[in-house]
Amino acid sequence: MKIQSTGARIGATNTHKITAAALLIAIGIAIPIISPFKIWLEPASFTLASHVAIFIAMFIDPLIAIAVAIGTAISFFSLSIVVALRASSHLVFVIIGGLYLRKHPEILFNPAKVQLFAFLIALIHAAGEMIVVSAFYFGGSMTQYTSLQMVFLLIGLGSVVHSMVDFEIALVVYRALCRQKGFAAAFMRKAA
Repeated sequence: MKIQSTGARIGATNTHKITAAALLIAIGIAIPIISPFKIWLEPASFTLASHVAIFIAMFIDPLIAIAVAIGTAISFFSLSIVVALRASSHLVFVIIGGLYLRKHPEILFNPAKVQLFAFLIALIHAAGEMIVVSAFYFGGSMTQYTSLQMVFLLIGLGSVVHSMVDFEIALVVYRALCRQKGFAAAFMRKAA
């Protein structure tokens, strides 16, 4: 399939973009609330598919991705400052990933390249969350060694795995959306 998923949009209007952002924010808030697939291992929390809305937004447009990252992060301030700041760190990977996809949208349909991209985004994602968690857990009641284990293994490795799983779910959903005429007309353009 020779389709580009991001970049200059011929059919996307501001109304389309605002609507897509609003729907994805709503989905991004709802999934962590209603999902039965949650793991809480303080300081980490993993909810299956909790990043799907952010990834789909990143596949569509960097500005939509930024809006979704901010919207979903704001919703987490009611839970915990650490969770909200971890969610805020998503801005880093959505900006980097969204801008890259704007220039190279074809990688979303290339199996080898999309896996490498997903892994690199997962590393950036994990690094952002590790920085946030480190600020709260180093120097506390835990030993330095225990803090390092928690941050690097639980947050770092856990976030890489979680990010890649959610990326794959988002990619399946996004590719299904790409086969829909209305979505394709609004958010896609044919490759030259």
